[in-house]
Amino acid sequence: MRRRERAENFPVALRVLPRRYRRALREAYSLARRIDEAGDDPTTSIDERLARLDVLTGEVRRLHAGTPLERPFLDLIEANRLDQTVRRYPTYTDLLGYCRLSAEPIGRIVLAVFAVDDPEAAQRSDLVCTALQILEHCQDVAEDRRDLDRIYLPIEDLVRFGVDETDLDNALTPEPLRRLLAFQVDRAALLLDEGASVIGRLHGWARIAVAGYVAGGRATVDAIRNAGHDVLAGPPQPRKSDIARHAVRLLARRA
Repeated sequence: MRRRERAENFPVALRVLPRRYRRALREAYSLARRIDEAGDDPTTSIDERLARLDVLTGEVRRLHAGTPLERPFLDLIEANRLDQTVRRYPTYTDLLGYCRLSAEPIGRIVLAVFAVDDPEAAQRSDLVCTALQILEHCQDVAEDRRDLDRIYLPIEDLVRFGVDETDLDNALTPEPLRRLLAFQVDRAALLLDEGASVIGRLHGWARIAVAGYVAGGRATVDAIRNAGHDVLAGPPQPRKSDIARHAVRLLARRA
């Protein structure tokens, strides 16, 4: 889950949670946002970004050494280090490897905030966060290429669907790219459905918060599909009413 997903999903969860959880999540998301900004700032050089990430590594070790938060934050920093040198992912497997560093840690941070110590829940959370990451990649293909010369669609899939990198520079999404994005969104939706079972392993506020994230993912799938997978005209955004609808359905299911 990168910056967009954090910014959009966090306020949804924030409104309904008790103050102690809101405070803990604010602090965690603030640090995650600073890590992203250090790695994504287009006005700085690669060396400057890496230096900022080194400083943040020291901060994480100082603040979270020996806690469940240390490893996830260090993984986020490593993902941002990777972003400085790796701008393309040859295969879907390669992309999933990146998501293990850039997306999965976010869910583990959220579970740690709620003191959830359940390896099976963590694994299912990983699927949810990877799905959210892939959906954000689909929303932001134009921005990622324009601002940072990064493409998070697997190169093997660009070739398979007859998409050239320059197609990402168009004002409207060409048909081959729409088919590729539909393929990617369907992949993410399957991961999201598989990971949604994490909700059945959670209780109390953790269950409500995580259901909100899954609901946000499902509403994002709806938004991209309803836009005909035309993401170059502007990233399709989920509607709050759709997020609420999906959240109610998820929470109504039995564990």
